[in-house]
Amino acid sequence: MKITIINGPNLNLLGKRETEIYGNSSFENYLEELRKKFPQHHIGYFQSNVEGELINKLHELGFTEDGIVLNAGAYTHTSLAIADAVAGIKTPVVEVHISNIFAREDFRHVSFTGAKCKGSISGFGLRGYELALLGLEGLVMRVE
Repeated sequence: MKITIINGPNLNLLGKRETEIYGNSSFENYLEELRKKFPQHHIGYFQSNVEGELINKLHELGFTEDGIVLNAGAYTHTSLAIADAVAGIKTPVVEVHISNIFAREDFRHVSFTGAKCKGSISGFGLRGYELALLGLEGLVMRVE
């Protein structure tokens, strides 16, 4: 399977920012571990702090990849444009949040993007990406 992880704003600072919420590991270090756990899959990675770049990447991959794991960061709660991009593509998307968005500020309880995804995982730290890959495996196997 070809799966791409798309991370949104400020996720390039993992391991440095708010470590009490997001942990001490950079995403690049975690990505190496993830690729070792799932050697049967090609796992691509893209990160941007720019909303339009995230939309362009969803459009680019949304008809060729087997799955997309999306952590849109704060855009989750604000971007109808990213939600529309997810709705407009064929590739299944699973939303991931490192923290439990429902245990945080009230405005984080709404996920515009999650409403357009096949599923949403929240609160399991970086392990949420692994859970999303397992979920995508199940989705794709059911379709094939």
